Amino acid sequence: MSTAADMPTVMERIVVVGNGIAGQTACDSLRGAGFTGQLTVVGDEPVPAYSRPALSKALLTDGGSHELAAPAHGATERLGVAAVGLDVDARLVHLDDGTALEFDGLVIATGARPRPLGEALVLRTLDDALALRERLADRPSVAVVGAGPLGMEVASAAVQAGCEVTVVADTAPMRPQFGPYLSELFTAAATAAGVKLVYGTAAGFAAGTITLDDGSRVTAELVVAAIGDIPNVEWLRESGVLTDGRLVADSRGRVAPGIVAAGDVAHVPVRGVVRRIPLWNSAIEQARIAAAAVLLGDAAPEFDADPYFWTEQFGLHLKAIGHLPVDGEPTVLAGEDPRGPALLHWRHPDGAGVAVAINDRIPIPRLRRAAVTGELPSTARAAR
Repeated sequence: MSTAADMPTVMERIVVVGNGIAGQTACDSLRGAGFTGQLTVVGDEPVPAYSRPALSKALLTDGGSHELAAPAHGATERLGVAAVGLDVDARLVHLDDGTALEFDGLVIATGARPRPLGEALVLRTLDDALALRERLADRPSVAVVGAGPLGMEVASAAVQAGCEVTVVADTAPMRPQFGPYLSELFTAAATAAGVKLVYGTAAGFAAGTITLDDGSRVTAELVVAAIGDIPNVEWLRESGVLTDGRLVADSRGRVAPGIVAAGDVAHVPVRGVVRRIPLWNSAIEQARIAAAAVLLGDAAPEFDADPYFWTEQFGLHLKAIGHLPVDGEPTVLAGEDPRGPALLHWRHPDGAGVAVAINDRIPIPRLRRAAVTGELPSTARAAR
């Protein structure tokens, strides 16, 4: 991994591999920073970029829009083709159609894919979401394996579709992501909506039957797996840019001279730990920094994670600013019922704040201010 500004002095050709929000943001940021050279974006899906968070929310429940604004960066789009290799020395990206793209600068934004469970459905792409929505319309019995935010959003959509829903969870729903307080709040909402929780780890799935590690079984007409994801780094295995099989970037997104990474595929330094942050907003922020680093090297700003996360499920709409999970009881800044409207605050031992709005329309800048100060912003207080 490079931390020096040791990249080609002239950037005439930049290739962006990955056509999700990180790749699109990188393209926009490069143009915004004044790059006028040849810009090419590669996407393995044959469709324009779209909003991935919408797939497990509005699109599943009411046919809400997943579309993004048409790009203005003017990049050459190579859609429906995938990168299969990277030659760092020759500055070439090899594609599965037999062609290769030359580059001076490279942005790696290939994202991640769902961790599979037999023949269970997964939800990552637009095609996945459309297929799942079609299946839910028939009101089958549904089992969701995995109780993270994605699994619980799918379960919520299935309940709204009129399905009988079971969630197989190896721990309390969303507790690893949220912490105990918020986990209990959302678990209560799910069970009140009729979701059956079965605790255990799925050891296998076949013929409509999920086998758990204790030998028990769960059957359903439709099974959806939401058990995590796998970064798409296989095409980089012979490139020399991986560290112990991971794509590790520095604080500016750099992994090698002239090569940067952003989004779900990248491990980045966060609060002293190198890890992935698979969040939509984080992918955007990482891509902005990485694009600047391609052009400016050490003069680019460093990535300073300030995560924003939201979820909608079982009648609860959560918006959170700050690093989750959180421990203990919150300070209640507004509201009497934790189911909302409510504004909650936690303070980590290192002083970092977390603000969470439940069924509250507080604008994101004010929520961000509440996370820092631990107080209800004056404008929001006046509005109440």
